[in-house]
Amino acid sequence: MAKSMTEGRPFRLILQFALPLLVGNLLQQTYNIIDAAIVGRVLGADALASVGSTSSVQFMVLGFCIGCCTGFGIPVAKCFGAERLEKMKHYIFNGAALTGMVAVVLTALCVLLCPWILRILSVSEELYGNAYRYLLVIFLGLPFTLLYNLLASVLRAVGDSRTPFIFLVISAGLNVVLDLLCIIGFGWGCAGAAIATVASQAVSGILCFFFIYKRVELLHPGRENCHLEGHTSKSLLSMGLPMGFQFSITAIGSMVMQSANNGLGSVYVSGFTAALKIKQFAMCPFDAIASSVSVFCGQNLGAGRLERIRQGVREGIVIAVSYGILAGLVLIFGGRILSMMFVSGEASKVLDAAAKYLRYQGYFFWSLGILNVVRLSIQGLGYAGRAVFSGVVEMIGRSVVSLCFVGAFGYTAICLADETAWVSACLYLIPMYALCMRRTARKLGQV
Repeated sequence: MAKSMTEGRPFRLILQFALPLLVGNLLQQTYNIIDAAIVGRVLGADALASVGSTSSVQFMVLGFCIGCCTGFGIPVAKCFGAERLEKMKHYIFNGAALTGMVAVVLTALCVLLCPWILRILSVSEELYGNAYRYLLVIFLGLPFTLLYNLLASVLRAVGDSRTPFIFLVISAGLNVVLDLLCIIGFGWGCAGAAIATVASQAVSGILCFFFIYKRVELLHPGRENCHLEGHTSKSLLSMGLPMGFQFSITAIGSMVMQSANNGLGSVYVSGFTAALKIKQFAMCPFDAIASSVSVFCGQNLGAGRLERIRQGVREGIVIAVSYGILAGLVLIFGGRILSMMFVSGEASKVLDAAAKYLRYQGYFFWSLGILNVVRLSIQGLGYAGRAVFSGVVEMIGRSVVSLCFVGAFGYTAICLADETAWVSACLYLIPMYALCMRRTARKLGQV
């Protein structure tokens, strides 16, 4: 199942690797959309607002998990490209041990701080009960989120994006069944939607584990690999923590934006929630293409093929920006119709709010292609710390718009906060990528 990306046409390799990852991401977002659709249609707009009022903190915590696990996979990809398989197995074992530690600490902190988090988000009393129950279950399921993302990251590092996709298909189908059972059958409300999501994530993680155990001997650490090494753990943390913090720092700006939006009333909270689900679905190709380019960079860095890295990044940007333009047109002209998946046609004000948010997103959606590909390319080159600052730039952009302009311009300012963050991050990332490539060339003696 392992596949080297150091030979062959970059354009074709990137697309081949990205396709299963893309479909998997779409399926993951599909069952998030199904969660929201069932909650909104069955339990009502207030229940949808309760779930949506916590979306930014979910993005922060789950993003930290995904970022850490993705970072732990980069040294694995580099060693695989350089054919240093014993060192690769050291990284796999140490990455698993570190992930276990993160799971214990993060789950405990999030569960204990859950009420405080909801107060920080300015969740209203009428939404608080459902929001608390939903978020608490999601937090309790963090170990399963980490399990799946670590094992999927390791498989992708050796060129196998197909297997995690297959298990995500199974997980997505199971989630639909469990949604209907927990929300409609058992009457568990918003908590039922969270239970369905966590249970489905657990199944995909367990399936990944048994697949690696039974079928991928290449990824089995031997007895000699199963010990913690200070240097190895430090190397993993230097990649994983910055990538995790990058997601979290970006999400802080989203939390500031969501807190400001929550203060505008339930109509805007519901409209924002519906639009956010559509936006997240539309963003999936960016994540898949950028992840593919990141693995491509990591493997070719291990092989010392710098010019091939440049070519792969260029072609990845072309693919991502082309998609961004097409998706942006769909958001501009079809946002209202798409929002009717979550909200009945009678709730016209909610639909108007969702359509407005998506229309503004569509004008700048192409910039996400540059942002994602360049940022993950920098991470794939080993400069995770420099990529983190793009998250700081995004946080500042969203926070400034939310804190300084919502009072004067209301929901219109909310609609422009993301775009300000994206463009600002691109202005930082493009010259930073050029700098990182020059430094990498000097390290490889290819100046």
